[in-house]
Amino acid sequence: MALSLKPKHLKLYADVVWLLGKYGRGDLVKGAPIVDDPLDRGTPPSIPAEAKELASDLEKLGPTFIKLGQMISTRSDFIPPAYMEALSRLQDHVEPFSFEQVEAIVAVEIGARLSRAFSEFENIPLAAASLGQVHRAALRDGRRVVVKVQRPGVREQIADDLEGLQEIAHVLDAHTDAGRRYEFTEIVEELRKSLLRELDYREEAGNLKLLGKNLEEFPNIVVPQPVTDYSTGRVLTMDYIEGRKVTKLSPLARLDLDGEALADELFRAYLKQILVDGFFHADPHPGNVFLTDDGKVALLDLGMTARLEPVMQDLLLKLLMAIADGQSDKAADAAIRIGNAKDEFDDVQFRRRTADVVQRQQHSSSVDKIRMGHIVMEVKQIAADCGIRVPPGLTMLGKTLLQLDLIGRTLSPGFDPNASIQRNSAEILHQRTMKSFSTANIFGALLDTKEFIEKLPTRLNQFFELIATNKLKVEVDAIDENQLMVGMQKVANRITLGLILASLIVGAALMMRIETSFRIFGYPGLAILFFLAASFAGFALVVQILRSDRRGK
Repeated sequence: MALSLKPKHLKLYADVVWLLGKYGRGDLVKGAPIVDDPLDRGTPPSIPAEAKELASDLEKLGPTFIKLGQMISTRSDFIPPAYMEALSRLQDHVEPFSFEQVEAIVAVEIGARLSRAFSEFENIPLAAASLGQVHRAALRDGRRVVVKVQRPGVREQIADDLEGLQEIAHVLDAHTDAGRRYEFTEIVEELRKSLLRELDYREEAGNLKLLGKNLEEFPNIVVPQPVTDYSTGRVLTMDYIEGRKVTKLSPLARLDLDGEALADELFRAYLKQILVDGFFHADPHPGNVFLTDDGKVALLDLGMTARLEPVMQDLLLKLLMAIADGQSDKAADAAIRIGNAKDEFDDVQFRRRTADVVQRQQHSSSVDKIRMGHIVMEVKQIAADCGIRVPPGLTMLGKTLLQLDLIGRTLSPGFDPNASIQRNSAEILHQRTMKSFSTANIFGALLDTKEFIEKLPTRLNQFFELIATNKLKVEVDAIDENQLMVGMQKVANRITLGLILASLIVGAALMMRIETSFRIFGYPGLAILFFLAASFAGFALVVQILRSDRRGK
């Protein structure tokens, strides 16, 4: 197959060819085990060496490939669970760019020099990645903030990479079975949308505001808020949160906390995000969840979020409640409706394996082994194995719940997410019902009703006019009666001809016993003529049937 290579994309093409050559073999991922749950032993999940190596190679190739790996990690029909786990942890740690470049970018973006906009601005970054880096600072009014500054030239680099990947995806989709099956062009398009959102820091600032507003009812959940006047597409200024990672808590420090209440409030906050608001922080790993100095939980880094449609929210609520109640058949029904069943979908095997997973967890002797996130991930994987194309939203939900399981049990070792779902299901249903009766929905329904009432008289007049003039027609998409009658006539003709041939044969057999002077081959001549006529007619009928059947095919 011919591929028109653009010189500026030669390195990208070489990188993709190298990756496909190294990891594109079916035997590399065949039979990869489901990842171990970190909650079993308090240690990170075991990941095959090949999966870790793939993640490491993608990190070396830069931001576009890192984001591509993170996106592929949501496709359970594409890669095995162990590789999904490795790719979902992709992080990029690179050398920071110079402070002089930071000063220049911030000055251009916010329209003021650092010395005038900030009372303090640390020249050594807290963290540096391939898209940008973060510096600690303070505003003139003393407010402690962090400033995220986008790396120079990163937008141009990603635009070039995406253009090259788009060309490769088109070729793979057009000329390979894998391309037709997995639709690489769609994956690259989703990657493009995701990267463009991530490169626009105004999007993250809006996410911080929205999440903070949605979680106002939870007094122990903190979301850093952006400083609007100091935030642009390439610079994001937000509150600095003093605290430490939840997983870094010592046993002594945990004694001073009401861990059970914190874990339950955090879990309720996520249930509200997912099942009521339809917008949730999709990356609550330990590095993004802090315990503040005053004993609250802070949710950081809203670069990765997810949105859910109301229909998907209803199905996810049914799935979670069915799993929590141990109703495997209802869980299977919800999972089937969430995904898209392919032609090869095996319903019996899917229900049997789902029942095994749900019942195994419900019959566990220890609350510590009831892992909601792990069950959702297993159900998702079973769905992919049995021929259901699982949407990324279910994968994001499973990964989010899996991380919440870990954080919840870190705050309170006896925390039971199943009990939390059962305890809060009534409140969730109430909130969803009230949301459906919001002002916007009510006014929308009133407008639809107004339009229906306004157009009803005209439509009734048109309907009765058609009836009065005998012009009302009802189109029914049914069997073609003409073809049906022709087919029935052919069948009747063949049956009639068959009966005639049978009568000729029977009559000839009876006449064989009548002695006559007219003989053929020593037998009564008339009987032989009947036999010959029946033979020729039968042969002609067979030929006609074969020709007719061939034309039908």
